Amino acid sequence: MDTASQIKKNLISRIKDSKDLSFLRALQTIFDASEQALFQLTYEQSKSIEKGRDEIKNGNYADNNDVISEMSAWLEKK
Repeated sequence: MDTASQIKKNLISRIKDSKDLSFLRALQTIFDASEQALFQLTYEQSKSIEKGRDEIKNGNYADNNDVISEMSAWLEKK
């Protein structure tokens, strides 16, 4: 049985050599579909992301360095 590495090398070689645009488009569709399946968000996740983007747009965020400084100061008090 082929290892994943061997299969990948074989596929890469065959894709590089292919001149068949329909075949290449079909492969692209397969890759796109598999990537989309990885990023299926729940309704709650989508709303949370939307809320976060709105907060950033409205300036409701903290600079990373400020947060680190604040956390360091808090930890020194403990």
